[in-house]
Amino acid sequence: MDLSRRGVLASALAAGAPVTGGARPARAARIRTGFDRLAAEGYAPLAGQAVGVVTNPTGVTQDVRHIVDVLHADPRVGLTGVFGPEHGFRGTAQAGGSEGRYNDPATGLPVYDTYTKSGQALADVFTASGVDTVVFDIQDVGARFYTYIWTLYDCMEAAALAGKRFVVLDRPNPVTGRAAYGPVLDPAFATFVGRQPIAQAHGMTAAELARLFNAEFLGGKVRLTTVGMTGWRRADFYDRTALPWVPPSPNMPTPDTALVYAGTCLFEGTNLSEGRGTTRPFELLGAEGIDGRWAAAVNRLALPGVRFREAYFAPTFSKFAGKTVGGVQLHVHDRELFDPVRTGIALLVTAKRVWSGFAWRSDHWIDKLTGSALVRTMIDAGATADEVVAAWQPGLEAFRTVRRKHLMYD
Repeated sequence: MDLSRRGVLASALAAGAPVTGGARPARAARIRTGFDRLAAEGYAPLAGQAVGVVTNPTGVTQDVRHIVDVLHADPRVGLTGVFGPEHGFRGTAQAGGSEGRYNDPATGLPVYDTYTKSGQALADVFTASGVDTVVFDIQDVGARFYTYIWTLYDCMEAAALAGKRFVVLDRPNPVTGRAAYGPVLDPAFATFVGRQPIAQAHGMTAAELARLFNAEFLGGKVRLTTVGMTGWRRADFYDRTALPWVPPSPNMPTPDTALVYAGTCLFEGTNLSEGRGTTRPFELLGAEGIDGRWAAAVNRLALPGVRFREAYFAPTFSKFAGKTVGGVQLHVHDRELFDPVRTGIALLVTAKRVWSGFAWRSDHWIDKLTGSALVRTMIDAGATADEVVAAWQPGLEAFRTVRRKHLMYD
């Protein structure tokens, strides 16, 4: 394939058709989030307390008002501070960044930065803020390496150290909570993209994870209250909820992105683009020198629920910024059958086989994402995707047993 003849088409092909396939639900369910239920109770669980909220732009009501603005305007709530995660409370920072300490212009509330803080250092932030209760309300996307669940974990631990109550307001897992998939983290590889041994696609909501974290890893020391949803079922994808989608981070623009993210984010650990800098991050993958042989190779595997299109694109930032690269676009035609983690492994295996330029990042970031050296070493040794997937099944089954004890929904 002559890439130079394709270059003129790169920009036009950078944006593709939506990834999700199959029939859309005829009628969306009426979901009440944790915040909806808290508000319906007149915020009674927060009465008489100084309250701080850990949140970001996804902490919105069904009419897309931010919960901080709503709480600040309500005299029944003593809201005294906000805690921002990666990307910040108002969402102004890119990946790996935060907003720092400032006063929110809209409310005047002090905003404290939690990003990269944990343990006693974060407990000291809670103590200095003067809050009695820390409330968490952030939309997760269902993958172990999405950092908001570790912000949840770190804040829970810090709240226990500082003697604060901790309240989690639940929201849906946008890719369903039907099952867990992928390798379980080896604690020796713990980082901020994986603090504790859970599966790569955990199949849980934030409140369920909070219960698991407290019981399994934090010794039950957190004074934890979880406010669950009503109307959400474990099989519901996000479009079944009728809730507004607010991008949880700059490169998570749609629920379609979340559907593939638990698998294709693994390309952050390679020298290929994971689609950052395009309108379809994590659905477009590629590098200079890749041609149609990659799409052909992965299509021959007949992976359930997904097809792959030869694609050419020019990222506007991140890897290969301003250059035309070749690769694939994922098109999920049956999301009920689609396994994002198995698909991600198959893409890694085939990319390494068809492109001589394939390389892992020198910092072994792939090990941090997958939770051990197993995936990298098996692929380097020539293992098939099915062999890699089979190798993590014992750990995954053990996690599934633990997970079941903490599920809150049908």
